[in-house]
Amino acid sequence: MIRAARLDAAVYEEVESDRTATTEAAMVVVLGAIAAGIGSNMRLGLVALVVVALLSLASWSFYAWLAYFFGGTVLKGPQTQTNWGEIARTLGFANAPRLLLILGLIPGFRVLLALAIPIWILVATVVALRAALDCGTARAIVVAVIASISQYLLTAVLLYLQTSA
Repeated sequence: MIRAARLDAAVYEEVESDRTATTEAAMVVVLGAIAAGIGSNMRLGLVALVVVALLSLASWSFYAWLAYFFGGTVLKGPQTQTNWGEIARTLGFANAPRLLLILGLIPGFRVLLALAIPIWILVATVVALRAALDCGTARAIVVAVIASISQYLLTAVLLYLQTSA
């Protein structure tokens, strides 16, 4: 996780090809969600932390599927040889900086972390997608942006349909 947070491209290449690392990637996502919940200092109970962790896993899985759809099919490059698992593993480890959100418990850190960690994760996501999609930075950025926008739009539509039903 430390190497992933340091944006070490080699660790993303290792994780991409290690089929046994999917559970570890999921644990990075879960631990990041728990750290965010604790660091928010909202006094969340155990049930709320479990729900946050489950929603984070669902969001990670869905984002990985979107990144696979766009990066592995629609915008597939000539060198791209990937599958959902490779993308999910690398994106899971790209969430490693989220563990630092627990430092939100320290007075004055919450705002700084709220600004810095999402940018750090975005950069890590681009590094992860470069590894998983065997592509350059520009294509990885485009896939990350398109997958993010798609995820937000689909989530908004689902929430709208749920509230209007």
